[in-house]
Amino acid sequence: MFFQHVYDKSLAQGSYVIGCQKTGEAIVIDAQRDIDIYSDIAKQNNLRITHIAETHIHADFLCGSRELAAVTNATMYLSDEGGEDWQYQFPHKGLKEGDIIRVGNLTLEVIHTPGHTPESISFLLTDHPATDKPVIVLTGDFVFVGDIGRPDLLEKAAGLAGTKEDGAKQMFQSLKKFAALPEYVQVWSGHGAGSACGKALGAVASSTVGYEKIRNWALQYSENEKGFIDYLLADQPEPPKYFAMMKHLNKVDRPLLIDVPKHPELTKEQFISAYEKGMKVIDTRNKVEFAKGFIPNSLNIQGNNSFATWCGWLLNYQEQFILVAEDSQMEDLTRKLMRIGLDNIFGYISDVNATGIELHTSDVISLEEFKTQIGKDNVQIVDVRGASEYEAGHVEGAENVFVGTLMDNLGKISKDKQVVIHCQAGDRSAIAYSILAKNGFKNVKNFSGGMKEWLAENGKTIGCNETSCTKA
Repeated sequence: MFFQHVYDKSLAQGSYVIGCQKTGEAIVIDAQRDIDIYSDIAKQNNLRITHIAETHIHADFLCGSRELAAVTNATMYLSDEGGEDWQYQFPHKGLKEGDIIRVGNLTLEVIHTPGHTPESISFLLTDHPATDKPVIVLTGDFVFVGDIGRPDLLEKAAGLAGTKEDGAKQMFQSLKKFAALPEYVQVWSGHGAGSACGKALGAVASSTVGYEKIRNWALQYSENEKGFIDYLLADQPEPPKYFAMMKHLNKVDRPLLIDVPKHPELTKEQFISAYEKGMKVIDTRNKVEFAKGFIPNSLNIQGNNSFATWCGWLLNYQEQFILVAEDSQMEDLTRKLMRIGLDNIFGYISDVNATGIELHTSDVISLEEFKTQIGKDNVQIVDVRGASEYEAGHVEGAENVFVGTLMDNLGKISKDKQVVIHCQAGDRSAIAYSILAKNGFKNVKNFSGGMKEWLAENGKTIGCNETSCTKA
């Protein structure tokens, strides 16, 4: 058996290439959209991609199954579970509980494991030349290392009211199927630490059923359904806005993008023309460089592993946009964006100074200056971290407006007071600063050191209430 885990750090998303080395057949499960990686793996290992499968209709990335099928002519195997509202709306071979996919001398048995979504399935893999006992379960967004898939995404991201409780109840029952598997079976899931599809995902790539029965919080509630549901639904992170679009695009027929596109470097005249017409500019430079000088109205979304996620929060799927990035970054950034379907890159520029536009600077303040702002009547301190982070501990008097929803909550930010923003370590507050500057807020300071620097200065917190943290 050939087995390779393909991991996209930018979305903390895992896909799999599994092959029978005797027959040369291979299956790809939960493919990312830039599919050349799978073609390369197959070629390097004398395999042919003959099967393609998905564990569920994904919310956090645009699955590349159809692109891969178009290139390889492989058959797509997708869930037909979950009821009428959860059917894929394009040709495929449907899967139900107990169905078997044969890939050479390997078999993958379908287990219907609803909870995260109604149609979710897992694959129980057996390598028959070695043994007739299962060796791996591929769980998608059902069971992670140390966590399980959240059932509230359909309600929070897709607007399907009342689905999270039903999903939690389904998850409780699905876990009984998981717990009944042999303890030696390896667990390979669809996500790792950093994904918004759970709240406490482990950083280790794989586990076993036995280990998860010992350490995974969700498997400690075997006789306590209410306690399980209460804990599962509490303190889940905010789902990015783009999740709703992914749910839609992964379900319906859509245009395919077979190759990674190349985008032009814009001339000064091309950039000025688009900029003056109001085209959005995304500056991917480091927050420190952005603060030293940025094009007015541009948004600072650094080109790191969180780049696609924040673009998914702040861009829509109808608008074109321009990137500020180095030539050497463009392929990586393009791949990150195409993985969530943001294909409308108009072009890029690499030097903000070459535009001839007068640059603005950010007002970044130190910890000492931040301290002088606390408690003043004419100062509004805004913590732009997530709600659960804020509730776990925050600076006294700070108000919480999550950066991902800041555009929808500008009315909560005062234009009459001095506004001081911060996050955990400065990345999100840099985004927030650029959003506020773009929307006409003049009196904004950014405490870039954030809670990380605040806590390092003030000692380990020993208790927090609704308004503040106490110091050790």
